[in-house]
Amino acid sequence: MSRLTRRELLKAGLAAVPAAALVKFGNGRPPSVSDAYAGFPDPVRQWRGDSSVGASLRSGNVSTDSARGAVEQSLRPPTQQRPRFDPRTGERLIPEGFARARPSHSATALRAVFPNLRRHFVFEYYPWYETTPYFHWAEKGHTPPYSIASTMMPALGPYHSMDLAVVEQHARWMADAGVGAIAISWWGRDSNTNRATPLIMDVMRAHDIHVTFHLEPYRADRALFYASDINYLLREYGERRRWDCFLLLDHGTGPAAPVLKTFRTIVPPTAVDCLGVVRTVPDYTADSVWRRQTDAVRENVRPVFDRIVLLADSLDVGRTAAGGFDGIAIYDSFVRPTTWPRAATDFGDNNLLYSFAMNCGFDGYVPVTPADVCDVPQPFEPPVGPIDWLSATSRETAESASRLRMHESLETTMQLQADPRRNNSARRFFLTYLTTFNEWHEGTSFEPAKDRSMLLPQERPFNYHNPEHGAWRLELLRTLLRPITSGR
Repeated sequence: MSRLTRRELLKAGLAAVPAAALVKFGNGRPPSVSDAYAGFPDPVRQWRGDSSVGASLRSGNVSTDSARGAVEQSLRPPTQQRPRFDPRTGERLIPEGFARARPSHSATALRAVFPNLRRHFVFEYYPWYETTPYFHWAEKGHTPPYSIASTMMPALGPYHSMDLAVVEQHARWMADAGVGAIAISWWGRDSNTNRATPLIMDVMRAHDIHVTFHLEPYRADRALFYASDINYLLREYGERRRWDCFLLLDHGTGPAAPVLKTFRTIVPPTAVDCLGVVRTVPDYTADSVWRRQTDAVRENVRPVFDRIVLLADSLDVGRTAAGGFDGIAIYDSFVRPTTWPRAATDFGDNNLLYSFAMNCGFDGYVPVTPADVCDVPQPFEPPVGPIDWLSATSRETAESASRLRMHESLETTMQLQADPRRNNSARRFFLTYLTTFNEWHEGTSFEPAKDRSMLLPQERPFNYHNPEHGAWRLELLRTLLRPITSGR
């Protein structure tokens, strides 16, 4: 039976999806798809659902915003990319301009403004993994420790996020790569991620890494608690610890300030699920509600900070501004670097800040037993055509594309944020998230994976995508960042 890809689902509009999708998936039967396949969050299992950008594309309403339109345009089927090789050595060739990791003009300008530039590179960090019993590793039919919800097996195996040795190793890897901060994926005060935070902060402090937060959709009405949640985070992990390692971002002039981002902020009131049914979005939040909350945050912090930076994950300029956010931090790797200049112009022209994440693409895991016929994973990003993961040549193609994405995303975000003609530079703001340190479900992790040769016999039947050298992403990141942050 033919299936729509996730890219097709994201591209399809309200008028186009229902007939085609019902024929492909429903065969005339009543829809029985779960909220997850409509892109909605599932807080119980910490499933985040679509981002604001993904939700907007799923709704089909992209024509009113040029940046979102540019993203939709970029999702059209691309020309298949192939790596180029040196005919003498057989080694991959990196495009001209990226041949050596040396400080760019952008890095020189940024270091002149921000003395501790490494604090402005922030790893997305996920402390949601458990082993007793397994949580997150065991999603959708997987049976750890050998079968896990990831396309790659971590070098540390399926670990517990509150294992001190694990957190210590993570901190050493981060510090060695030249990264100066992390953003903890936070699922509310009663969550395992909140319980893990004190330990993580203690370890990160010892390695001179500061901590901020990425607020997740932990309940459908979480927007109503936005101001009180931020107050809690600032009080519990800032004030009570005497700000020992809470990330206060230096803006070059005046006091440093907190910066927090939120996932799934600006979502539409309706979405089209993968059976083509128009559904009400359960966590839709009116702009006026966000505005009351963001105003309350600023009022609450005023005695301590003269500013706080609140970032959404949207490409909707009007709604981001109406909600009272200072700007955006785009998470999704399918929002390609070629679309970022348009977004920077749109947001900058409206005096809004913008942060685009350095990333290595996307490689999401496949469920062992699909829960529904339309449970279709998002394709590999950047697009390279079909990949045979049992073929060394095909794996090489995928790795080459990921390497180029790392180069392209880093250089593009730095250029856009350091450009003196643009808003970020005028506002003395620079922030680059690194997507991600350890989101293993989506294949975005810079955390080392096992070398392919080190996979256990019990792990090999699951066709993991582990590369020949499992630490290449982190090592390339270190090579790229060190000259930028240190000038050497």
